[in-house]
Amino acid sequence: MVFPTGRRLFVVATVVVVVLMAVAATVYRVLAPAEVSTAAAGAYPTAATPSPGLVARLPVAPLVVDGRIRVYASERQVYADEPVEFKHRSTPYWSFRRWPAELEGVVASGHTVVTQWSDGQVVALDGRTGQVAWRAEGPVPEHDTESRRTGAETVWNPAGLFLASAADTSVVLAAGGDAMAGWNLADGQRLWQSDVRPGCQQAIGTSTAGALVSVDSCGPAATIDFRDAATGAVTRWSPPGGGETLVVTPLGCHSGRSGCAGLRTAVGPGDDAARGWLFGPGEPVAAPVLDAPDTRLAGDVAVGVRDGVLVAREARTGSERWRHEDVGGARVLAVEPDRVHLITESNNLITLDSVSGDQRSRFQLSLGTDSTSWAPGAAYAVDGYLAVECLRLPVDAEADDQGYFLTSRPVLLAAT
Repeated sequence: MVFPTGRRLFVVATVVVVVLMAVAATVYRVLAPAEVSTAAAGAYPTAATPSPGLVARLPVAPLVVDGRIRVYASERQVYADEPVEFKHRSTPYWSFRRWPAELEGVVASGHTVVTQWSDGQVVALDGRTGQVAWRAEGPVPEHDTESRRTGAETVWNPAGLFLASAADTSVVLAAGGDAMAGWNLADGQRLWQSDVRPGCQQAIGTSTAGALVSVDSCGPAATIDFRDAATGAVTRWSPPGGGETLVVTPLGCHSGRSGCAGLRTAVGPGDDAARGWLFGPGEPVAAPVLDAPDTRLAGDVAVGVRDGVLVAREARTGSERWRHEDVGGARVLAVEPDRVHLITESNNLITLDSVSGDQRSRFQLSLGTDSTSWAPGAAYAVDGYLAVECLRLPVDAEADDQGYFLTSRPVLLAAT
């Protein structure tokens, strides 16, 4: 049957419109902003108490939350698995994904997991279920560098997301290019927000005194600002000998750059005149034992290796507390308030009690038949767990991930 020309054109046009509408609907479903939350199906696991030793070998960096689950980051997703002591990454216990926003940082307190996204949203998740506890609009974070595939920077050392305790309140703090803000961790209530001059403020971390610490580089001389975590009120401090630039390193942090007990200031990278400081109720107090760039702060103890000897001193007085002369080529890999983690040249992990200096554990950091010849990369320690990236020798910071990491599962998780 032959349609008249006019009717044929009408049918063709109708079909074209239908097809275009179907394509448009498909494109919208694929490209439209979306959020997918997959809640936990099983019961919240009990806290693990594994014996000292290697726990797991993982392809990505874990954040140990509440001693019960491991949380990971990918470009647009945060997800968890369990139990903590399982030797491989397992099927996600829960997951939370957003698109097209990118995940910028993850922090955790108790069973609450807080995430920061590239569009400024701060989303708190209940780690027991994976469900959203609260969300808030926050400052848009500055995104400077691409994370490597382990996601270590996102979960171990986020640049713009922190936790602090102030006025008996646990506070979530977010910093962006032009603003900073704080929320009550329990319910997401906004406590304060303040605008800052773009490019002027670099967030450093939070202090044990309950402040968000940042460097203001836009004045005649660089200064350090302390913003009260609960109110946003600012106290400004100028370290002696400061100049137009100021390099600040947080010290003695509980996790990542949150809950730090002190800091080190220098007028430039590698500055021989660097000075260490401890936080308190007023201005930071000078702590000369923290001046050396490789000295760590574990609780109230400063530890560092000098001429093959590990020495621990009272951070405030400088008096020696204990020493170990048998550490050889070991160096401090990470610290916790109650532990000092050393790594030897043959990649043995030695953990000492920070107060007494007594050895808690010692074992080889390896798994399977792979070579033990590797260099430690980023490391993270919390609640007796330690995780470290294994890098290929010789280390090439400019290499791609395949050339940079030792294997496809380069992260070792240990109980100490």
